[in-house]
Amino acid sequence: MTHVPVFVIISCLGLAFALPVLCRFRPRPAGWLVRALLMLNTALVARVLLFVNHQGTFYYHLGSWPPPWGIELSIDYLGLFTALVVHGVSLAVVFYAQTDLAGEVDPRMHHWYYTLFLLLLASMTGICFSGDFFNIFVFVEIATIGACGIIALKRHPDCVEASLKYLILSTLGSGLILLSLAILYMVTGHLNLRYIAQHMPTAWAAYPLNVNISLALLVVGFGVKAALFPLHIWLPDAHSSAPAPSSAILSGVLVKIYAVALIRLIHTVYGHKLHQMIPVTQVLLLLATLAIFAGSLFAIGQRDIKRMLAYSTVAQMGYIFLGVALLTENAVVGGVTHIFNHALMKSMLFMAAGAVVYQKGFRRISDFHGLGREMPITMAVFGIGALSMVGIPGFNGFISKVYLAIGALDAGRPVYVAVILISSLLNAAYYLPIVTRAFFNQETGPATFRVDRLPLSMKATLVILGGLCIYFGLVPGSLLRLVQKAVQSLLAT
Repeated sequence: MTHVPVFVIISCLGLAFALPVLCRFRPRPAGWLVRALLMLNTALVARVLLFVNHQGTFYYHLGSWPPPWGIELSIDYLGLFTALVVHGVSLAVVFYAQTDLAGEVDPRMHHWYYTLFLLLLASMTGICFSGDFFNIFVFVEIATIGACGIIALKRHPDCVEASLKYLILSTLGSGLILLSLAILYMVTGHLNLRYIAQHMPTAWAAYPLNVNISLALLVVGFGVKAALFPLHIWLPDAHSSAPAPSSAILSGVLVKIYAVALIRLIHTVYGHKLHQMIPVTQVLLLLATLAIFAGSLFAIGQRDIKRMLAYSTVAQMGYIFLGVALLTENAVVGGVTHIFNHALMKSMLFMAAGAVVYQKGFRRISDFHGLGREMPITMAVFGIGALSMVGIPGFNGFISKVYLAIGALDAGRPVYVAVILISSLLNAAYYLPIVTRAFFNQETGPATFRVDRLPLSMKATLVILGGLCIYFGLVPGSLLRLVQKAVQSLLAT
């Protein structure tokens, strides 16, 4: 069982390199191979999570070389929780993409799309498990390449432009992360996260300015990659112009991986006492609040459904950083829970929008009048996602916001309860009109409902994700117990 985490990473990388050869003459098996591997890896990650639940955190040393010389994987609750979200959402996306890709990507390029998708998946899993700063940086770079590729592969001028913009800004973020890494190595002499943490008090006493600068570079570098306002300017173009499966994985999962990496580095390397002495939490609270309001206000003004969903992601990332910056257990539980909840909601919403484009061929919100009668399944699922985003009781988004509000009160900051309430009203202002326009439009005559003319794989994926949003809104106990263990372990470091 201890070898499973490294197998999950290597299997994704191995199939990514094998697909171009295997599909050189017969590209059809690419999708089935990827789906089979993801089903296996999702089951394996869940099994390792059960193992850690009984045995506790363990460390895996590649090649049996212990740190500080060898590469270490840290298999803990937070990493496994995030990896399970990554693989679960990715599995849903590849089943949805089985037919959607045909209308958005040249069929001759499908195996290349899956190759890039697997590279992205392997890098995200590597970030979840890496216990070494340099390897986190390497996986971040691989993720950047994979993300740019699955955006640009659509071969539309807007996609190429968005991919180039993302590449330039992401490279800037990578440079800042690398500088932070270099400074930490200079003052501690180590790249392993646990060894850096052990030497951090001495480094802080000897080089306080260097440590401050390293933390600032880290926040800005990962802030760019996680689209934290005002470092988000690449996200609306990249997520809205990409193929629907790419939008789902980028907005639903990728940006959160960078948030998790930042959370892990801040708590593991710098520790609570140190980063409370440095005003990083105040900066994160300010940026999170601005993200929540600015993302919502920008979303209200959009006329394109995918751009509206992209700006909504900016606001939702604000909730995650708000929970992390408040530092109380309930707040961090709310922020980490929102990683899971938003992954479900936003990937589902992007896939629902992609289904509309697949069947009807339009993206303008004004064209959604009466669409609920022609695509009742898709728009019902979209309605579930919208209610979840607003935070209506009975849907999973409500659970995250409740814990964030309780955490704000625990921290003695009731103003952030008001921020959450006002932002929920803003969410309602741009999500609910779409649902009412689709189902309650009076201009299209008598109600004549039809079944969505979508392939089974697309409909089944949407229905399953919609059901999960309701299930975890009504029965969140198992999810919350897992998140609480991850947070308690994180805050104990």
